[in-house]
Amino acid sequence: MGKGFASINNVKIKVAVIGIGYLGTRHAQIYSKIPGAELSFICDINIEKAANLAKELNTKATSDFKEIIKNKVDAVSVVVPTNLHYKITQELLQNKIHCLVEKPITPCLKEAQKLINLAKKNNLILSVGHVERYNSAFVAVKKIIKDPCFIECHRLAPFSGRSLDISVILDLMIHDIDIALGLIKSSVKSIDAIGVKVLTNHEDIANARIKFNNGCICNLTASRISDEVMRKIRIFENDTYISLDYVKQEASYYHKENGQIKKENLPIEKEPPLERELKDFLSCITEQRNPLVSGVEARLALKTAFEIENKIRNAK
Repeated sequence: MGKGFASINNVKIKVAVIGIGYLGTRHAQIYSKIPGAELSFICDINIEKAANLAKELNTKATSDFKEIIKNKVDAVSVVVPTNLHYKITQELLQNKIHCLVEKPITPCLKEAQKLINLAKKNNLILSVGHVERYNSAFVAVKKIIKDPCFIECHRLAPFSGRSLDISVILDLMIHDIDIALGLIKSSVKSIDAIGVKVLTNHEDIANARIKFNNGCICNLTASRISDEVMRKIRIFENDTYISLDYVKQEASYYHKENGQIKKENLPIEKEPPLERELKDFLSCITEQRNPLVSGVEARLALKTAFEIENKIRNAK
């Protein structure tokens, strides 16, 4: 996964990026270097910024995403504020354009379901940017995980000034919510959560404890006001323990052997997760298969994130 993809009938896939903040710029830069992809457009309401990046990447710029539709691109990365996800993605899907939408998929479940239905109706790929699924360390670890009984996640970051229209639950914790829901083959039984607003009008630090019907418990902590960057997950099974660092893309595997605990550092072939994700998105188009996180998985993560937010706000 992530090494490349086949073009459609040896014709390059025409891609565009809508929204060129920090993350959207990375999307555009990566697409411009992927063989088999043609970066056809960069779109942003700041046309001067879009034009400068377009010149750098040898492509065209526009401030109106409808111009992208008129020029019949094949696929688009939607990297705009969350409140615009539905409006833009809906119109793209209606015009038979495959979409990769950054997380969270939409601001509400109803809109998420409408996008899922529209993609299905038009036989289109709807991928959602839960990029940790593509982290090289997680890809290696997932192969050996069998039946988790306890998972602990920490996702801490300094205050960046980005994504302030949503809480830290929807901004950061949702990555770990998605990972946990993908690993634990059971439905959610109950949720306990606390959170605090510090620098914004939404929760900036939060902790949630999710209990699943099979008995597994997941403890998640997220902060966007930390001094340090930390993105780690620890997964406990009956006779093994796995520790993973998303930032370093490293993982260790602990297991019993002859009455002792043995540690193994897993061999990991590192590759930038976003690059793996974008290559996989394009591969899904050519191979007509589902992405790791489609609208269905993204909606489930969003639903759980909302339940955590509601627990916090109802307690207050």
